Amino acid sequence: MKYQSQKVALAYFLVAMALFAIQVLGGLLAGWVYISPNFLSELLPFNVIRMLHTNALVVWLLLGFFGGAYFLLPEECEREIHSEKLAYLQLLILVVGTLGAVVTYIFDLFHGHWLLGMQGREFIEQPVWVKLGILVAALIFLYNVSMTFLQGRKTAIANILLMGLWMLSLLWLFAFVNPANLSLDKMYWWFIVHLWVEGTWELVMASILAFLMLKLTGVDREVVEKWLYVIVATALFSGILGTGHHFYWIGTPSYWQWIGSIFSTLEVIPFFLMMSFAFVMVWKGRRNHPNKAALLWSLGSSTVAFFGAGVWGFLHTLHGVNFYSHGTQITAAHGHLAFFGAYVALNLAMFAYAMPMLRQRQPYNQVLNMASFWLMTGGMAFMTFVLTFAGTIQTHMQRVVGDYFMDVQDILSVFYVMRFGAGLAVVIGAILFIYSMLVVREKEVIESGSKQGSEA
Repeated sequence: MKYQSQKVALAYFLVAMALFAIQVLGGLLAGWVYISPNFLSELLPFNVIRMLHTNALVVWLLLGFFGGAYFLLPEECEREIHSEKLAYLQLLILVVGTLGAVVTYIFDLFHGHWLLGMQGREFIEQPVWVKLGILVAALIFLYNVSMTFLQGRKTAIANILLMGLWMLSLLWLFAFVNPANLSLDKMYWWFIVHLWVEGTWELVMASILAFLMLKLTGVDREVVEKWLYVIVATALFSGILGTGHHFYWIGTPSYWQWIGSIFSTLEVIPFFLMMSFAFVMVWKGRRNHPNKAALLWSLGSSTVAFFGAGVWGFLHTLHGVNFYSHGTQITAAHGHLAFFGAYVALNLAMFAYAMPMLRQRQPYNQVLNMASFWLMTGGMAFMTFVLTFAGTIQTHMQRVVGDYFMDVQDILSVFYVMRFGAGLAVVIGAILFIYSMLVVREKEVIESGSKQGSEA
């Protein structure tokens, strides 16, 4: 760790990992409800479990991005963070807002109240007061990182990271736009959800991945930056008008079917480039970096993102296919693998790289960390295949044959059992990752094994 202010990132990473644990446990609980529908139905209904699962996902990923920026920018800009106090204040606001949203969801506090009650919009169900808190936190963050950037060295990685973070924060303003017309509501809603995960978040992903490749492989900065600009150009070109694949069936003009189909098929390109970029950097690299786990997570992130966001997204993005598959388990398969590869694995790669330095725990247990990668990635891959098969059957029986929804769900029950098993593997992998990062050192494991061997 070169700069003292980088320690701010540790607080963000720790909170993010706590929410990560809550998120995967919430997903496992939701998966069990698919098998036993009445489980906790009165105490904790499925819609609340799902809100906790999805909201925790979004918040911990954002905390990972913010922490990654606070770790990355001092090294890129060659100066300390503008204000550590503001960074901690931002984290405090986000934690208070998160706790407030969770309590509101679970106990349904202030039902229907415009300011204090939860909203009825997926992913952005937070009460208005929480949304305002998030906006204040975003403004603090933008001021802090922008001042750090303006007063320091300018690099392509810092440029792209700030562009992504500024656009991400500004798009949050659409969370306050809630028209009475349902078509307009969904259109503005997708301005946040799509243009985050298939637009601005891709810029953040590309810049963090570029930083990790620079540090882990030793490739010249000029090579990394050329790749980075090409990836970002294709991400923005395809991602912005690619929003159209969400406009197919919400009452917008029919030309969106063609715009959405054409540009959505191009969205596979930036993810293919990111995967190629990561492997080419390793191939060209001259550095044998000791942190093999961080390198594994980096390569895994770009690879799984290509298949989850790129290939699985492409499978049902054309409007002729989407007409039948829309809203089925195929969507769930794509969503799970895409989020895991593009953003979950990326954040875990940054944690694996930065936290040993921040906590001065070199070496940490890389064997357990890499085992957690294969458990989580294998579990998520199996879950994706299971949901893809389930979605294919569901599409045919429900959308083509015309069987009733609940009758089809009964037939899919065997797939939901397998999905739960895959989810259990992901949870075990997540716990193993957290354990390897926070609890046990590699040295301790080696000494323990040597001691047991001598006793035997």
